[in-house]
Amino acid sequence: MEKISVQYLPEIEYFINNLSDLLFEKEYFSFYEYAADYVDNLTFFIENDLINFPHKTTPIKLKKLGSNYVFYKPNNRTTWYIFFEKSNNRYLITHLTNNHVKELNDL
Repeated sequence: MEKISVQYLPEIEYFINNLSDLLFEKEYFSFYEYAADYVDNLTFFIENDLINFPHKTTPIKLKKLGSNYVFYKPNNRTTWYIFFEKSNNRYLITHLTNNHVKELNDL
């Protein structure tokens, strides 16, 4: 089997690297370790399970976020939407957001 490559746009990598701090500061988690575990699980999904989930084609109104997307549901309140471009076995993560953002009404 050919190796899969997952890369991030710089702004997405920056977002993920700072997400634990943001979640803890906004008191979504009472302990920093929980926020860090949450982000670790999200990145594990992206880097290891993204290819196993059937992706959907992004609606035209949201195409600027990426051509394809999958979702990751870590709990009952939040669904993460991972937008990406795919070429052969290479995935470029172009946008990452969740259901608490209004721009996703078109999904």
